[in-house]
Amino acid sequence: MSSTQSILKAITSPNWQADQAEKVALFLHGFGSNEEDLPALAQVLPEGMQWASLRAPVSLAPTQHAWFHITEPGNPDPIALEQATDAIWRWVDTTLAPHSVVVPIGFSQGGLMASQLLRTRPERVMAPVILGGFVAGGSMPADEQLSTQRPAVFSGRGMEDRVIHPAAVTRTEEWLPGHTTPTIRNYSGLAHGINAEELIDVREFLALSISE
Repeated sequence: MSSTQSILKAITSPNWQADQAEKVALFLHGFGSNEEDLPALAQVLPEGMQWASLRAPVSLAPTQHAWFHITEPGNPDPIALEQATDAIWRWVDTTLAPHSVVVPIGFSQGGLMASQLLRTRPERVMAPVILGGFVAGGSMPADEQLSTQRPAVFSGRGMEDRVIHPAAVTRTEEWLPGHTTPTIRNYSGLAHGINAEELIDVREFLALSISE
């Protein structure tokens, strides 16, 4: 059985009760990292919100994983991207209650995956957060629906970020206003990372966007 056919490994919040959660934050790490990278971001979540941090399916090294291999920066292979997206949805469908929705919070390549969840099954997604990430080119199954519904999305990046290809950044800046109600923040002096100012902005965004 291939890695994209198996259930992703994850670590979860101390109050984890998957069958009872109506909203679950999903932390999606970046290229070459792992599921232990982002749980510190739980500080931005509404009090008591359950979360899970997923390990990407492609193993690069014992503690380094990716959602897909990088073949062309900013332009992921469509098949590999679809497989990674399916792997996350397989975890959701297998682990969470059918009525629950996910709040994907992803960094870099994980930010792309957060946008992919929205663009494939928006009825199961709320208030995605894209940190130093981008959106894929081409059309996705729910793009037309999103252009009408305009769900809330947070997108933040460092103004000194030289990791994400400029064309992918431009694509994201053009796609978001046409398909979502975006909160877009650019942070002076920040490279490819997350700073305290951004965490404050994400906390405020989630507090406003996730209705109880």
